[in-house]
Amino acid sequence: MTATPAWPPQSAPRLHVETQLGEGVAVPVDGNPAHYLISVMRVKADDIVLLFDGRSGEWAARVRDVRKRDLMLDCISRTRPPEAVPDFWLCCAPIRKGRIDLIAEKACELGVAKLQPVLTRRAVVDKLNFDRLHAHLVEAAEQCGRTALPELGAMVKLDALLKGWPAGRHLFFADETGGAPLGDALERHRGPAAFLIGPEGGFDPAEREAIRAVAEAVPVSLGPRILRAETAAIAATAAWMTINGDWRGPPPTA
Repeated sequence: MTATPAWPPQSAPRLHVETQLGEGVAVPVDGNPAHYLISVMRVKADDIVLLFDGRSGEWAARVRDVRKRDLMLDCISRTRPPEAVPDFWLCCAPIRKGRIDLIAEKACELGVAKLQPVLTRRAVVDKLNFDRLHAHLVEAAEQCGRTALPELGAMVKLDALLKGWPAGRHLFFADETGGAPLGDALERHRGPAAFLIGPEGGFDPAEREAIRAVAEAVPVSLGPRILRAETAAIAATAAWMTINGDWRGPPPTA
């Protein structure tokens, strides 16, 4: 007996698009995404491409009208519903190019809902290339199977972030002067959360005092070793996902 071909095809390329997807929707593709599909993946008419728009889940689309620099994709059926994104924000001071790109990539892979750049006094970088960061988020989502892009917040100063901090959202932050062991703190403080990572030089004393003054702030320790900012961001996110996020298994049955 002939085996039924896998659906969607496992070799189908995956692409983020801005067009809102739905059955029968035609999606025009040009620019770099078209170059990727036509010149790199060598798609041809009737091939299948997997699409996601960050809102509508994942859709299988059929290729048509392939030209030198553009093509058209027709949505056929939804292959995955919109994902349930853990309610976790990663707030981090801007750091050097390459390292902040790594944070964006891994934040997306780990399931972060929002990436929020925060300007602090000791930050050695005060500007970010948001187009490049967005591109890293898109590429990571395409590779790891996400159907929702993390929200990328505009740069805010630390005092503005703290002033508008939402009630009911825990604000974990790595405090070099001491705090509860991270695992213990995550077990005690469940629910919507964010982790605040400082710059390479750490928070200054006035900033630590201001953070601690926020009712939802939870100072934590990341262990005995000095971590780079990007290492701390990735480790803290992974720890939260293990205890409170989508790395947890289903609840035990009675």
